[in-house]
Amino acid sequence: MNPKAVKKTDLVMLVTLALLTAMNVVLTRFLGIQTPLVQINFSFVPVVLAALLYGPIPAAVVGGLGDFLGAILFPAGAYFPGFTLTAVLAGLVYGFFLYRKQAALWRAIAAVLLITVVLNMGLNTLWLWILMKDGVWGILSTRIPKYFLVAPVQILVTRALSGRLTEQFRRLIAA
Repeated sequence: MNPKAVKKTDLVMLVTLALLTAMNVVLTRFLGIQTPLVQINFSFVPVVLAALLYGPIPAAVVGGLGDFLGAILFPAGAYFPGFTLTAVLAGLVYGFFLYRKQAALWRAIAAVLLITVVLNMGLNTLWLWILMKDGVWGILSTRIPKYFLVAPVQILVTRALSGRLTEQFRRLIAA
């Protein structure tokens, strides 16, 4: 293989992941709705794109680095590494279900439901409980309705991205 081609490919990947990380920060910190217990945004989109284009590890980096940089540069409270761990794990899940796989609705459903139930409702609720020392049921009661509204949207967007949109994005970054 041509060494120049490898270096160009690595550079394109690095720049693309940096752009996706920046998009993650902007979508989380500036274009979302955030309360102490509930956060609604489209920060999952750059992570899904990273998973589709490059796999689980790059998607985990985009999710984790986006969370960390957003929390440090634009704090909405004290930084807590548990949320960054959740963001990293979400990238791994998206990558596992979507990278180099045929686009299928069940993959989007499985990824979003696993992230929603185990990571967001499970781990993030644990992190909030550790931070706030409130009752878990009180925290969950405010978060469960949000997940019933947001999960279908995430499934549809993830499915849309895993189809033709990703091919168009690939052509765009290759140009």
